[in-house]
Amino acid sequence: MPSRDHKGIAKKIAQLRDQLRQHAHSYYVLDTPSVPDAEYDRLFRELQQLEAEYPKYITADSPTQRVGAEPLAGFSQVKHGLPMLSLDNVFSDEDLIAFDKRIHDRLKTDDDIEYAAEPKLDGLAVSMIYQNGQLLQAATRGDGTTGEDVTHNVKTIQAVPLCLSGKNYPALLEVRGEVYMPKKGFAALNAKARKLGEKTFVNPRNAAAGSLRQLDPRIAAQRPLAMYCYSVGVHEGGDLPETHTAMLKQLALWGLPVCAELKLVSGVAACIKYYQSIQQKRDKLAYDIDGVVYKVNAFNLQQQLGFVARAPRWAVAHKFPAQEELTIILDVEFQVGRTGALTPVARLEPVFVGGVTVSNATLHNMDEVERKDIRVGDRVIVRRAGDVIPEVVSAVIAERSGREKKIQLPKKCPVCQSTVERIEGEAVARCSGGLYCKAQRTEAIKHFASRKAMDIDGLGEKLVEQLVEAQLVSTVADIYRLRLDELAGLERMGIKSAENLLTAIDRSRQPALARYIYALGIREVGEATALNLAAEYPDVAALARASLDELQRISDIGPIVAQHIVNFFAQAHNREVIAALAEVGVVPQAPTITSRQQNLPLSGKTFVITGTLSTMTRDEAKLRLQQAGAKVTGSVSAKTDYLLAGENAGSKLTKAEKLGVEIMTEDTLERVFRQ
Repeated sequence: MPSRDHKGIAKKIAQLRDQLRQHAHSYYVLDTPSVPDAEYDRLFRELQQLEAEYPKYITADSPTQRVGAEPLAGFSQVKHGLPMLSLDNVFSDEDLIAFDKRIHDRLKTDDDIEYAAEPKLDGLAVSMIYQNGQLLQAATRGDGTTGEDVTHNVKTIQAVPLCLSGKNYPALLEVRGEVYMPKKGFAALNAKARKLGEKTFVNPRNAAAGSLRQLDPRIAAQRPLAMYCYSVGVHEGGDLPETHTAMLKQLALWGLPVCAELKLVSGVAACIKYYQSIQQKRDKLAYDIDGVVYKVNAFNLQQQLGFVARAPRWAVAHKFPAQEELTIILDVEFQVGRTGALTPVARLEPVFVGGVTVSNATLHNMDEVERKDIRVGDRVIVRRAGDVIPEVVSAVIAERSGREKKIQLPKKCPVCQSTVERIEGEAVARCSGGLYCKAQRTEAIKHFASRKAMDIDGLGEKLVEQLVEAQLVSTVADIYRLRLDELAGLERMGIKSAENLLTAIDRSRQPALARYIYALGIREVGEATALNLAAEYPDVAALARASLDELQRISDIGPIVAQHIVNFFAQAHNREVIAALAEVGVVPQAPTITSRQQNLPLSGKTFVITGTLSTMTRDEAKLRLQQAGAKVTGSVSAKTDYLLAGENAGSKLTKAEKLGVEIMTEDTLERVFRQ
């Protein structure tokens, strides 16, 4: 009878086997990964170690004695002529050096070993049989001995030749490779699924596996699948090269896709250097990889080295630090961005992922939170790829205890306590305190001072950042309180520059009402909308009192823009800043002609402006035309009523003359304005 300790070991081994089987079933059969790859690898290594220490507990059905999972029942089965084995993994340079030493010991040599090094693609292994150069059959790896017949789907992959090119290929040739989904294709596939309200894929490998297992090849044909070949299995007839790298080059000559990153290296130091170079360019590659594969290059040496139960002795996968890990969401906070967007950020139980310790991860927006059903207290999969901000991929819903809490969007901005605005149909929620909120301060001031808004010459982006950092400006009203000594004391700002800036600030105290409305930074109120509002309301106070229904009666203003306007003026903080602007002498000037007073002289007319104007800038001309009721567009067409032409007018003038569009000069336009 085994001792009590041995009973515990046997139970632990049984538990690990059950876990691995369940995870494999979820991944390979259901296409719904339940844990990150790194978690599966850890469980597998733990089981390997226990079985090595207690070999009497090894059974034939243990996951360590087989490669993968059973074939999908919906496909016919294919028995592989040679087993499709997987590779052992190493996770450090020390492990790789130990692997290289074992190779040297078995071959009884001190010479550097030549290795074929290539990226380890994150996809689905397949076998393709070519008979007399024609693609006869394609199958998944399955359990390594028996796979699934996916010929009809592999034929839809554009990179896979249906007929080999060149000559001298074997009468029977089995080519093995990896079917994968490029990053761009994966992003487009998920974007389309989200738009249609369908389930999205967790990662490109999951998407490739799901696509290759479609029973309807028409669906697979719509998926952006690709493939790289990495070895040869069964072959009959013909002479094949004697090394792995030469073999892959030969496959490329026959028209088969081979990874361009393949490289022949000599010695373990060169292997490590290759690993480091691939890791650096990983994020720039068009496809996902999770490590590097090294194979002894010479086939005769591979034969001497042989195999262990489930893997060749002559090859190994050097895995990158895991990009996905499991952890717990401890809390969720909302960060306010420079444009007022609220982003939910998960505070995590610290976890090492992607080479760094991660304690925060983005949840993007509330639409994503709701779609993924992520809650505080959930055990979640966290992903970090390169320099990308860590994100929560999904929750492990099966492990919920019932104590998890749903994430709620705050009603008030966590920075300034203004109302949080989330328009129906929009994913992003925003703080409505644009003129006051500290998080939005810098961007609000930059916009306010910009050329198309208050046009404060000399108050550029870098100077705004200096003023905010020096705590000289907190709101846009503070611009008009700046003193000469304060400005002159700033870096690279002398007395003369400070005087010029104060003059420009003073000139901006009587802006056109349309410019002032645009400068306030109300969401989706651009120049044209600001002009429409200025033509309708005599001052900002009247605009602030406008109702939703009233606003929607104005041209080009729909329910969403109207709601943004109402929400903006509903915030006490914004009204306080507008009042402060009035206190420092900023008095917007209403247009001399409003739609309430009389019909606009150019109402319904379409203008195009070209060439260099002498009495005004093109922006000034555009503004005056719009104030007079005209529509200003960028290109001449049959619908254009007038072309305002200055000096050096080019192709627009030629086109206008051909179409019979009336040409207007600045003098003529001035007479129209004076009418």
